Amino acid sequence: MRYLPYEMRKPDDQYRNLLYSILTKGESVPSRQGPSAITLFGAPQMRYSLKNGFPCITTRDIGGFWRGAIGELCAFINGATTLDEFEKFGCNWWGPWASEEKCSKRNLATGDLGPGSYGGAFHSWPDFNGSTYDQFEHLVYQIKEFPGDRTHVISPWNSAYLARDSGRINKATIAPCHGWLQVRVMNNKIHLHHMQRSGDVPIGVPSNMVQYAALLLMLEQITGYEAGEYIHYVVDAHIYSDQVRSAWEMVNRTELRLPTVQITSEGKKISDIHNFRAQHFEISDYYPHPAMKGIPVAV
Repeated sequence: MRYLPYEMRKPDDQYRNLLYSILTKGESVPSRQGPSAITLFGAPQMRYSLKNGFPCITTRDIGGFWRGAIGELCAFINGATTLDEFEKFGCNWWGPWASEEKCSKRNLATGDLGPGSYGGAFHSWPDFNGSTYDQFEHLVYQIKEFPGDRTHVISPWNSAYLARDSGRINKATIAPCHGWLQVRVMNNKIHLHHMQRSGDVPIGVPSNMVQYAALLLMLEQITGYEAGEYIHYVVDAHIYSDQVRSAWEMVNRTELRLPTVQITSEGKKISDIHNFRAQHFEISDYYPHPAMKGIPVAV
């Protein structure tokens, strides 16, 4: 990826504006997680030309976590659904969603998010012939063979596993919130649109921005098309009531230039999307506002 020199990049305020839009236009509604949520249904789209910097937020410092978000996506791509599998990718934060209580309600072993979770959907989608289907493997094949198609699509949503009614038992401890992807190749550039069903904007969305923009860099590496735009759209964008003070603090911080994220020299040897790991990415030019500890996470 060829970024503009840091001093030539325009400061970016799209994430800050998203927070402001929710706080000023959203409606307070109850949530399953406990706290009410200020919700904006159909939030403003964020568009990032990667030349102007990588979408790692600067309203607070997430330098200690950004690589973990990429590791999580690598785990999903490789089909991880259990806590033991996530640990191999450096992910140790899924415990609250894989508790005995949550798993037993769905007839799952403790520590298993279920076949309807991200890893199951991305890597082991049930196929019509009784086998399984690897969505990311096929995405790469299709881009290489038919780059101009409009059908480079990935979905994390298997309705048979996730539909909720009184007579059905879900096959996932958490319904996928992100990961509806469409790739477009135009004029030798590859672009990625990410639609997010539901987004905890102060906590979850910054990680999702990082991991799917990193995916665009992976696809650039594997397909040979230059990375173009990363587009992020959150349908149900929300800020929980106990996050409001932190959200306003971020809104009141000035916009800053976005950093540089590149694939390392070892990462540039990779030709199979399943082989990427968090350590294959490095960050520079990252000068964010101070970190904000203690923002509550809804479980």
